[in-house]
Formats: sequence, structure tokens, C-alpha cells
Amino acid sequence: MSVEKESSNKLDDISCLSFDKALEELEKIARMLEDGKIPLEDAIKAYERGAELNRHCQKKLLDAQMIIEKITKDGIGVGESG
Repeated sequence: MSVEKESSNKLDDISCLSFDKALEELEKIARMLEDGKIPLEDAIKAYERGAELNRHCQKKLLDAQMIIEKITKDGIGVGESG
């Protein structure tokens, strides 16, 4: 399998994760890296995965923020009667 295809598969894998699952995996990677008990090559791969997970979580948060702003803009806020 080529590096490009392998990278694409990993990104597809991440794009299917919920925010909570992605954050959970990101926290696990952070703990592994902080412990410093993994070989350098594995640490680099874990860091790359963590960066992708971080981007995914940021996108999910931005999407949620946009939905909340739309709801607020449309006047469908909490506590308002229709």
C-alpha cells in the first residue's frame, strides 16, 4: 500500500469519529507522548495522528458553534416561546 493511500485511509478513519471519541484518542496519545516510553518513530506517528485528531476536533467545535449561532440568529433560543 502506498504512503498516500495509507494516509488517506487514516484520514477517512478520523473523519468518521465523533468529537468525544476523537478527543479520547487524542488524550490517550498525549499521555503516551508525555510518558516518553515509546520509540521515536512511534512517537512521530502518534504526534501526526494527534495533529489530525486535533484538526478534526477543532472542525467539530466550529461546526457546533455555527449551528448555535444560527439557532440564536433565527430566534430559536432556549426559553423562547414560539
